[in-house]
Amino acid sequence: MYYKYIFVDLDDTIWDFHANAKEALHDVFFAKELDRYTHSFEEFYKIYSKRNLELWSQYGQGLITKDFLIVERFHFPLLEIGINDKELALKMNNSFLKQLATKTNLVPYAKELLDFCKENKLPLSIISNGFVEVQYKKLRNAGIENYFQHVVLSEAVGALKPDPKIFEHALNLNHAQKDEVLMIGDSFDADIIGASLTGIDAVFLNHTGKTVELPNRVIEISSLKRIDKVICSGILENKKHNL
Repeated sequence: MYYKYIFVDLDDTIWDFHANAKEALHDVFFAKELDRYTHSFEEFYKIYSKRNLELWSQYGQGLITKDFLIVERFHFPLLEIGINDKELALKMNNSFLKQLATKTNLVPYAKELLDFCKENKLPLSIISNGFVEVQYKKLRNAGIENYFQHVVLSEAVGALKPDPKIFEHALNLNHAQKDEVLMIGDSFDADIIGASLTGIDAVFLNHTGKTVELPNRVIEISSLKRIDKVICSGILENKKHNL
């Protein structure tokens, strides 16, 4: 085995945030009777999703606070359907987070990755910018919490990916050397740049076909299907893998 430790992002790398968020928001949308203002949940979700991605990018760069993010991601789509109510936006966020934590969809082949690491006694650690109040619940409800030796959350560490501090914290918890570790993540800006800045090999799980210039010691894949090959052989060159 080339690597001795595996670090992974949680949302949209292991736990399918896209699918789970859509289910959770669907629940909240109808519970709050927003269908009185628009009959298109799909359009509301599309607006929310785009704005949420923008806000998470800004949050990762330290440009906005968590408190602003959790209100704005719902206030913006509410404005689009004619509702200017920040109190409702906050209530929607609270309901959304509760519903979100109950959802259990995993990214395709994520369970196979977890089982592979368990069978081969490879310590797994999560490194996530996600909120403390929901990340542990997601793991528990999805039945995967026991696969992980460490769950490293930015709120607890005081550093957001791509800050090397959060990766170094994970290294210290595992008593691991940088060249013993592989980071797997779907966010190029947070997971891959962060790992690269720290000196850790990384795999970019590119769900969307985003065009990027890969840093040294990084490869790009579109699926976790054969991630075991990379773990076994290591990263020898920068390239896209049809795995």
